[in-house]
Amino acid sequence: MQYQSQSVAKLYFLAAIGLFVVQVLFGLVMGLQYVMGDFLFPEIPFNVARMVHTNSLIVWLLMGFMGAAYYLVPEESQRELYSPKLAVLMFWVFLGAALLTVVGYLSVPYATLAQITGNDLLPTMGREFLEQPTITKIGIVVVALAFLFNIGMTVLTGRKTVVTIVLLTGLLGLAVFFLFSFYNPDNLVKDKYYWWFVVHLWVEGVWELILASILAFVLIKVTGVDREVIEKWLYVIIAMALITGIIGTGHHFYWIGAPGYWQWWGSIFSALEPIPFFIMTLFAFNVINKRKREHPNKAAVLWAMGTAVLAFLGAGIWGFMHTLAPVNYYTHGTQLTAAHGHMAFFGAYVLVVLTIISYAVPLMRGQEAKSNSKQVMEMWSFWLMSVSMVFITLFLTGAGILQTYLQRYSDAPQAFMVVQEKVNLFYWMREVSGVVFLVGVILFALSFLPDRKTQKA
Repeated sequence: MQYQSQSVAKLYFLAAIGLFVVQVLFGLVMGLQYVMGDFLFPEIPFNVARMVHTNSLIVWLLMGFMGAAYYLVPEESQRELYSPKLAVLMFWVFLGAALLTVVGYLSVPYATLAQITGNDLLPTMGREFLEQPTITKIGIVVVALAFLFNIGMTVLTGRKTVVTIVLLTGLLGLAVFFLFSFYNPDNLVKDKYYWWFVVHLWVEGVWELILASILAFVLIKVTGVDREVIEKWLYVIIAMALITGIIGTGHHFYWIGAPGYWQWWGSIFSALEPIPFFIMTLFAFNVINKRKREHPNKAAVLWAMGTAVLAFLGAGIWGFMHTLAPVNYYTHGTQLTAAHGHMAFFGAYVLVVLTIISYAVPLMRGQEAKSNSKQVMEMWSFWLMSVSMVFITLFLTGAGILQTYLQRYSDAPQAFMVVQEKVNLFYWMREVSGVVFLVGVILFALSFLPDRKTQKA
């Protein structure tokens, strides 16, 4: 390993994998509650399981992004991290806040949690994905500011590259847009309008810059292709991501009381949102086809390729399927939304975090790659997770199409719960696929356990 301070990333990667397992377990609990309504009730009600599932997803991805930054920035900047001690301190603050929040979700009613954490002083709770207590949100801001300071000082006092500038821009945007989680107006239209400034402008805006920079860093390392070639691709990808993603926020404004012109703006620019993901797919295949070396870490190359392909499928194709206003009028809030959400998050963000973990962890152990047997295990984990996620997406798509027709489009629309009974089979198949996905996650974690037969760099 070139820079000693890169080892800070290990803590973040370890926590990310642990929270990933927690997220999937609570996803399986929710899946069973769809078909067995009283499963684990009242110990873990559905709304609590959902909060833990979605919040742990956000936290472990943020942990992964931070770990990726702490690993790649010193190498790109050609200097040690500005303050490794600050990075370690903020890790424990972030992890402690996350664990205490989950304990709060599971141990007391949500209204009680709001009361004991001072939500009445600065009301921020009660909104989807932003259910964290106000005190936790303040902690996240403190962690984010310290993180940005640490990374920013490292970048500014070292070599500047396109990868680090794009990454820093994405991370800065992540922190800025999170501040809208503190704005909780009484007017429901305003609430939803600004709520999407966090949720959409994260996942369909600044997070895409983080994704592209991490993927570019790994591809530079594993292919040996000239940095200038990869940087040109990177410029095109982030330009298209920002142009389409920012104005494409309008596809969330169709039915909340915002001005009618958002139906046109939202539809047109949302229809263009698959373009940066398609360019990313071309980018990855082009770079790997032109590689100047055969990197021994075959698993990391596989994760990188998978990121490009599945991000395009989930964020691009499945997003486009129901983004136009006339279509969204019928599909909004159905299982089609869940299908798109699962594949998009997995393809774009889960896979890129697993890519950098796969590449970086062996190097932090003094190896260029893991042993062949551990790489085979890791590649099995890729295929189990990826194929099962494809099936989860297909089953939810089937449920969503049937739900849309029976509940909203047919001449005799049926009640919500009547329709839910009729799509029950899709939910069972989704649950089975989820179990296979968990096996893939466990294999991924096990593949990093020490092996006596290591492949030395």
